[in-house]
Amino acid sequence: EVQLVESGGGSVQAGGSLRLSCAASGNIFRSYAMSWVRQAPGKGLEWISSISRGGSNPVYLDSVKGRFTISRDDAKNTLYLQMNSLKPEDTAVYYCQTSTKERGQGTQVTVSS
Repeated sequence: EVQLVESGGGSVQAGGSLRLSCAASGNIFRSYAMSWVRQAPGKGLEWISSISRGGSNPVYLDSVKGRFTISRDDAKNTLYLQMNSLKPEDTAVYYCQTSTKERGQGTQVTVSS
């Protein structure tokens, strides 16, 4: 079992940027494909982006493509999500998730117009 801790959320104005981090415990992080998902108020979980075990072939939800960038540093057991040109509709709790659907506690992102 891997423990995940997300950080980097906050409140920004539309057009701003944030960088989320997800720190994983143990030495098995590199064996997982990883994803970011989010949950907006009153809505279900929404997949945003995934990255393979080797860090190649990132894929994105159409609405974040070109604005968000997923990356990973296996030496640091850390997953990242660089979010630029943020919009109010990006407001949500953001979670990192393993390929076995384990998630952390999430980090809140609030974007004001």
